[in-house]
Amino acid sequence: MIDNFSPDKLTVFFEESEGKFASEILCGELLLRTGKSPEIISGKENAVFSFGYDPSCQKDEFKIDQKNDKIVFIASNRRGFIYAVGYFLRKIVKTEGGFGLAENINGFYSPSKKIRGHQLGYRDTPNTYDAWDLNQYERYYLELMFFGSNTVEHIPYEDGVSNRNPLMKYDEEDFLVEASLLAEKYNLDFSLWFPNNNTETSEQAVERRKKLFKRLPRIDIVFPPGGDPGDYPAGEFIDRCRKFSSVLKESHLNAEVWPSAQAPHGIPDWGERFIESMSECPDEIGGVIQGPNKAFEIDELRRRLPGRYPLRFYPDVSHNVRCDYPVHFDRCDWHFSLNAALSRECTNPRPLEYAKLHKMISPYVIGSVTYSEGITDDINKAVWADRDFDPSRTVGETLSDYCRLFFFGADTEKIVALINMLEFNWFGDPVDNSLIDITFEGFCSMLSAYPFLGDNWRFLQLYFRALCDYLVRYRRKFELKLIENAYSLANSGDIAGCVSILSSSYDEEYIDLRSEMNSVADRLFKLIGLQLDCSHYFAKSWERGAVLETFDLPVTDRQWLLGRINIDKGIEYNISLFERNKVDSDEMYYSVAYDGLDGTGCVQKGEVYLNFQGDRKNVNNGSLHTGMFNVYDNYSFFCKAAGLTAGCDYKLIVTFLDRKNPDSDSLTIKANGVTIYKGAMFGETDEDFNTKYLCDGFTSAVYKIPHSCIENGCVDLVFSEDTMGVMFCEFRLIKDK
Repeated sequence: MIDNFSPDKLTVFFEESEGKFASEILCGELLLRTGKSPEIISGKENAVFSFGYDPSCQKDEFKIDQKNDKIVFIASNRRGFIYAVGYFLRKIVKTEGGFGLAENINGFYSPSKKIRGHQLGYRDTPNTYDAWDLNQYERYYLELMFFGSNTVEHIPYEDGVSNRNPLMKYDEEDFLVEASLLAEKYNLDFSLWFPNNNTETSEQAVERRKKLFKRLPRIDIVFPPGGDPGDYPAGEFIDRCRKFSSVLKESHLNAEVWPSAQAPHGIPDWGERFIESMSECPDEIGGVIQGPNKAFEIDELRRRLPGRYPLRFYPDVSHNVRCDYPVHFDRCDWHFSLNAALSRECTNPRPLEYAKLHKMISPYVIGSVTYSEGITDDINKAVWADRDFDPSRTVGETLSDYCRLFFFGADTEKIVALINMLEFNWFGDPVDNSLIDITFEGFCSMLSAYPFLGDNWRFLQLYFRALCDYLVRYRRKFELKLIENAYSLANSGDIAGCVSILSSSYDEEYIDLRSEMNSVADRLFKLIGLQLDCSHYFAKSWERGAVLETFDLPVTDRQWLLGRINIDKGIEYNISLFERNKVDSDEMYYSVAYDGLDGTGCVQKGEVYLNFQGDRKNVNNGSLHTGMFNVYDNYSFFCKAAGLTAGCDYKLIVTFLDRKNPDSDSLTIKANGVTIYKGAMFGETDEDFNTKYLCDGFTSAVYKIPHSCIENGCVDLVFSEDTMGVMFCEFRLIKDK
């Protein structure tokens, strides 16, 4: 601990307007934390805090001169002063007599990256922002700046017309004007994500943008995505971007257009055509953005793009699945039960994983503006922005700063540990991860020790996540035990008893804690507008952070078994349902949901998309076996198998998502380089297998692997299809008896 500041003796001095603006922020923040605001005085000598101007500091740089119990914040502009104040606030801790500094903050601070921002689109899609008023936006702008952000990105009408929901207090483009004014107030760069609209002609698109650009007091960057949405050929897309740039400069001379290299799915050669257009070095383009549905990996894009164009990264820190960087993106093994219950946009602190991604991408870019749909990714935003400012800071430092800043007065080390534990809660099967229970107990203890945290939306959403993890584990353990007991009864011939066991109700503890989820959801909606369901809180859909919509979906095979068990079909049939995935020791069962990409023993080529089905109500309705929860989607799939019996023929039974391209004749299955099938999707189907084990929307295909294709019990499998790709969830490699 360094120094102790008494709230009764705090004084502030400033000389010019920018220092005055920052001093008002400092005074307001200290009032929130201590109940007292420092006194503004006219003499620098007696000031505890003072603001000094230094023209040698660049726009985003600042200095802090700390001498004993006096601190001088030094910058050349408003933005720099706010960063300095924010850094100070990140380091203060509550003491018995007031507050002190956790460490010495004397030094010069200069950002590593030029662009450091977040997308905060006011539209009907987010899980939070659409419920906010301007004061809440202003507050969030400031809190993001405390972690070094210098850019906010907003969104106009996507299709040229308003699409407001019941939560939205403003017209989207009326709001844009106010959001731009707020950015100007804080000297934040203002970016517009302005997507294509396939129904507009080039002239209509230009005219719509021209009118909006004139309305906005500040624009620094316009970001037209190459796809998602929009399906223009690359040449036409760049031509439109050049026209947009021309009308943009009519009202904002120094603003630039930065298109993204996001390829529309329906145009296979889009990336090559994009590079051709950019190789002409159009002056109207200021830089290029790398985002989801990428035309090239970042290293290839940087090598092939003319050097005059800087790259900006557009990382998705909001989504957990069906996205560019799903949970454990390097191996895609987030457990299907957590995935099903928590879905795509739950509260998702992933600080270590995003720090890893940042390190991978950072050398290629001049900064980032994160994709975000609300506050469920709040910690990820802080981690990402902090690393853009200073990549030498550890994740632990950033989390400690986050906790001191937002949970002032609570035990920083304990909350940092709990945040880290939330990330580790998502390792492996919840049944095997007892850390989940410890994490939940830790959050309960913190709420008991520091009751004020119950009114803090940041802490409360973390508690909600810990509660969710705990209940998924609780439910899964409970149901797997039921299945185990039911299996024993089935083996003894008691099918009726088997059904009775599987139909058991949850106990009182589970019911009470499940009710607690609803109470916390209501509190979060009132505190910050977090929309955890569609009917009460107006979430746009179940996958937009509406955890209460998906939480009760099956996370074991209990419901699947109850829907299939049939007393009239005999003991052998019913036992086979429990043994659905069982194979002999010299056979193989692979499930994308169970085994992840690590289970293949290979590195996949190209961009893998995991089309998770387990959080879809209309699919995971009790008819979907857990082994089918996750669908692999790529143009190719590689897998190694071993331990097979020499001299034995095998059958490969693959479960595909039943989406056939009737024009395709290029589905290819290879075993150790030998083509065992090439033709239409999907080949011979096992109808009995489909009826017994699969559900609507899926189908099987059977391929024969002769023993001549197997080398000393080993076989390398390759699936490929060059139009729609390979979309499957499981396969069996069994002896052809």
